[in-house]
Amino acid sequence: MLPGRMMDFPLTLTHFLERARTYYPRSEIVSRNPDKSMHRYTYADFYQRTCRLMNALKRLGVKAGDRVATLSWNHYRHLEAYFGIPAMGAVVHTLNLRLHPNDLAYIARHAEDTVVLVDRSLWPLFEKFAAQVPSLRHVIVIPDAGPAPEGTLDYEKLLAAEPETFDFPTLDENSAAMLCYTSGTTGNPKGVLFSHRSITLHTLVCCMKDLTGIGEADSVLPVVPMFHAAAWGLPFDALLTGARMVMPGPHLDPPSLLELMATEKVTVAGGVPTIWLGILALLDQDPKKWDLSAMRTMLIGGSAAPPAMIDGFRQRHGLEVTHAWGMTEMNPVGTMAKVKQELRHADAKAQLGAQSSQGFALPFVETRVMGEDGKALPWDGATMGELEVRGPWVAGSYYGGEGADRFTADGWFKTGDVVTLDADGYVRICDRSKDVIKSGGEWISSVALENALMSHPAVLEAAVFAGRHARWDERPLAAVVLKPGQAASKEALTEHLAKQFAKFWLPDDYLFIEQIPRTSTGKFLKTKLREDYGDHLIKNPSTAAG
Repeated sequence: MLPGRMMDFPLTLTHFLERARTYYPRSEIVSRNPDKSMHRYTYADFYQRTCRLMNALKRLGVKAGDRVATLSWNHYRHLEAYFGIPAMGAVVHTLNLRLHPNDLAYIARHAEDTVVLVDRSLWPLFEKFAAQVPSLRHVIVIPDAGPAPEGTLDYEKLLAAEPETFDFPTLDENSAAMLCYTSGTTGNPKGVLFSHRSITLHTLVCCMKDLTGIGEADSVLPVVPMFHAAAWGLPFDALLTGARMVMPGPHLDPPSLLELMATEKVTVAGGVPTIWLGILALLDQDPKKWDLSAMRTMLIGGSAAPPAMIDGFRQRHGLEVTHAWGMTEMNPVGTMAKVKQELRHADAKAQLGAQSSQGFALPFVETRVMGEDGKALPWDGATMGELEVRGPWVAGSYYGGEGADRFTADGWFKTGDVVTLDADGYVRICDRSKDVIKSGGEWISSVALENALMSHPAVLEAAVFAGRHARWDERPLAAVVLKPGQAASKEALTEHLAKQFAKFWLPDDYLFIEQIPRTSTGKFLKTKLREDYGDHLIKNPSTAAG
């Protein structure tokens, strides 16, 4: 071995904070409040308040490794928790406010959260599951819509009593920084621990010029919620590079987002396809109403973006779309659909084909497609198999050790997506290995809905499958066989399900049929249901529940 070595410098989020304070103290963070008023402060202010939060949590007894939950919209106080909790050695655990209270209770119990930060505007949701989480010692209320309820701690009062500097601990880069849970589409939700190292490497790669290219000159708008797969890493990308951040708060409707993008001169925004479909429809109605000339690219992920939408933004409005794919288990970005230089001279159809694919793997992420025989399939763009991935920001196991069957003996993660890979490495998702439904970027479990439907006294059999939807891409449809002599209305079945599931999970319609088609082994043949009824909601939009 040759003498000499490189320094063993830890890759931690502490560096993000210190760098922002040192080099970008005047960069701005803009946050829209629930009443649509705007809050503005600088990275210097953000650093000081984050230090105050860390001091407050330390005084409350939060120790290294403790899970501190957040139940919040995208705003500046949530951002303070995003960085302050990990930088003090604890773990920030983002709770998905769109889940049913029963799911939130399970997740918070499983994580053994000791402290929760909750927006006052979300207090009614928190009350529905708080008593089911015995590990909670402190509830801190962010006063976005009024004072903190009695018996809780007020976020602003806590910070006001603390110093604006903090003695950062020396952290192991492999220690946990963030805990995110999957949506629980196959069984209970599973926890994924992001390490300081994985977040740092993910950030450095995503900011490369040929990927998001985020830099100091950008104004970044994470429309994707901060509780959803770490907002695709956008808050980390912005802070490390000194980019200006624009936080939307709870107002995620297309008119509000267009107004925000125009007035704040947003250059990079990220959200699921349903958001962009609504925005495209408004732009088509009145192309000159909103000035989006500052927009450099719109990141789209969460589910496949229709090629017509990508082409519509470019052809009719001169706006570029960057299509990406990832998972919570990937911290979360795995591929990005950049058009390679050699394709820039190809015809428009070929370029759109590359743009509307899921893209090719980011540096340090490796992909392979596996057949049912356990052998890797060729990159021919036609042969379908399950996508497997590995890399420095891909989960090696789930929190608590569940779901071990998703990890191969030779170190790959099974994504559950059925894809093709072409010779250039472009991934195209063809189907799901499980019959989960993706509505507006959120997963819905068909099995969970089926089991609940078949617990109704009048239902003999039920199969839930994806129906195509003009706005949400997919919505759940339920095929129901009633027991002889029994009756049940659509309204009664919806009421039955509403006791257990969030509203967006509920089927848009129920199809009462005599028999559910089956495979040769007796399983429900959902491909036949999708073939026969997949266009039901498009042909009969009045049947949709909401």
